Amino acid sequence: MLTPEEQEQQRQADETWRRSIPAQVFLNYFFAINYHLQDEAGAPQGGLGNLPYFRQHQAELGDADVAALTKLLHTCWSTEYALRATAELGDENFLRNALHWTFPQAYHTILSGLQAFLYTTGVRTTNAQVVRREVGRLVVKNAYPRPVSFYAAGAYGDFSIHRLPLAGYKAGLHIAAQEIDAQAQIGQFLRTTRKQRAIGVRQQVQANPNTAIRSQKTGRPLDKWTASHWQQITWRLGYTTIFDLLGRLRISQTSREIERYVEADIDFRLFHTSLLNIVSYLNGVHETYVAKALGLARYEQLVRELPLHLQGGFVQERLRTRVQPTLLGAEPTPELRMAA
Repeated sequence: MLTPEEQEQQRQADETWRRSIPAQVFLNYFFAINYHLQDEAGAPQGGLGNLPYFRQHQAELGDADVAALTKLLHTCWSTEYALRATAELGDENFLRNALHWTFPQAYHTILSGLQAFLYTTGVRTTNAQVVRREVGRLVVKNAYPRPVSFYAAGAYGDFSIHRLPLAGYKAGLHIAAQEIDAQAQIGQFLRTTRKQRAIGVRQQVQANPNTAIRSQKTGRPLDKWTASHWQQITWRLGYTTIFDLLGRLRISQTSREIERYVEADIDFRLFHTSLLNIVSYLNGVHETYVAKALGLARYEQLVRELPLHLQGGFVQERLRTRVQPTLLGAEPTPELRMAA
């Protein structure tokens, strides 16, 4: 039998665990993505250089375009630099409280790199919905390596998961220990994220008198929807990809939700490491696309002329270990022959 003091300690421990479950699930999701990347990314950049879309990628870029791309990449890299600095500076408690800025930093560094990639495809916008739609199309068209090419589609209540064959298994509350755990948790993350998106789109549609789905009897906007009503708005959802999952990091610094994570009893260092690995992987993919569009020689010059705080660091390392091997192993261009 436990003493009253031991019972109170057990009650407090159980309560801490209960409060930590949402944060633990969130950590599980991002650890699972990182695990999946490590498991599948045997070839350089997950086989990016072998993708037909990548091999055909090219762009006509003038000096103004190079300047625009440089600005986007500098934003991307400076934000990643800040994210990395947090890991170097902090102990567990520091990393816990740093979530207020590390969550949005992880999202925004990837967004800036993505915008640089989209710029080379002719999509030059900061409109979040346009960016989301275009990157969804690129994921489905196999512009991304297989480890990050998974996506969800379909209407509310009838979602389908693609390119994650083990996503149908039940996700547990533990950190992924094998690929089946990782895919199950990513699949759950895709479904819950798409569900949130569907509910949000429904609210927007029903709040607009011009788009609201109405009752045939009363003419008023419907409160209860059937499967056919959900299907009518599916086209508005687009595809749900890894970039939508990363969008879940955009948590307001003033919201109660961020406090749930800060107060939770989870492994914050593991969380930060997982985020950094995902950031590095996706930024490396986007950098390689930009380098192919610019030509390797011009991209290498851009890297040589980096601001002081970015010199001799992760940007050069990715150029050496990912960008150059991928480009030099792909179909050569005149610029690559000159650089070789």
